[in-house]
Amino acid sequence: MRPSYPFEAPENGEAIEIAENLYWARLPLPMALDHINIYWFVDDDGVTIVDTALNIPFIKEIWEKLIAKHIAPRPIKRVLLTHYHPDHSGLVGWFMREHGAELWTSRMTYLLTRMLLLDVQERPSEHHARHWARVGYDADWIEDRMNKRPFNFIDSVEMLPLGFRTVFENEELTLGGRKWTVRFGQGHAPDHVTLWNDDFVLIGDQCLPAITPVISVFPTEPNADPLREFTNVCEAMAEVATDEQLFLCGHNRPFYGGKSRLIALANHHHQTLDALRIALKEPKTMIECYKILFKRPITSQNEGFAISEAAAHFNHLEQLGEISPSIGSDGITRWQLTSKI
Repeated sequence: MRPSYPFEAPENGEAIEIAENLYWARLPLPMALDHINIYWFVDDDGVTIVDTALNIPFIKEIWEKLIAKHIAPRPIKRVLLTHYHPDHSGLVGWFMREHGAELWTSRMTYLLTRMLLLDVQERPSEHHARHWARVGYDADWIEDRMNKRPFNFIDSVEMLPLGFRTVFENEELTLGGRKWTVRFGQGHAPDHVTLWNDDFVLIGDQCLPAITPVISVFPTEPNADPLREFTNVCEAMAEVATDEQLFLCGHNRPFYGGKSRLIALANHHHQTLDALRIALKEPKTMIECYKILFKRPITSQNEGFAISEAAAHFNHLEQLGEISPSIGSDGITRWQLTSKI
């Protein structure tokens, strides 16, 4: 079943009532993925907002219009943060300070967000240089990158105050007058909070209807295997999902067909890995496999995602024992199928 969309997207500053006490709005993002979906629940004690977008003045202005038109005079009691990525976490601190909202999220999400906010770097570290070399970039490219200020979390995420309420896997929450079961996504972000009931799944970025969620390896954990986590969770979630539940996703539009989409996402990565196995009969860098991994050209705007996702696929095959790296006389790492394959 292909995804189907029961709602058109709301305009900036507008909201759609998806169901009683459940609302959807969309906020712009200044990047190729040019929007994020925001949801909120209404209960007797006030409102729970799900995710917030980036910490950018014009986004705050849109939020203020949304609050004045669609939320006030009800108080904003809490923010439920699905995962730590800046487009979701950027204004959580603002809601906590300006509105007295309590943060609800997984412990891993809170700790990662706080850690990244405090880790400000004016230049990339040697860990970055080793990571880029492992992907296959040459010394000149790496030297150029090492002389530029990298993205820092604090650039687009407001500092989180201390204090939050931990959300646990398999916990039952009542929001918007409905009971929800918490399930953690993995792979796109660790301990990504998703909420489930018979009619709706608040899925965040774990399952998107029109694009594949980014699966990333970073210099802080260069040997991680998030692709295994992602495919395992998608397949496990597909066991309990139905195509009749409305999936409330972080990007694009809420959609039906979530069970089929979870299976399709897992199969997509299995097929990509099969294509890599064929390509790596001869030694290649990760960069040389970008055309296999990605359907669109890699530019300076999306290169960071390409680096991290290529590493995720190669790490997965390496940890299965199917490929191994070697460093050539030029200092560049190339990968090839092991002799046992």
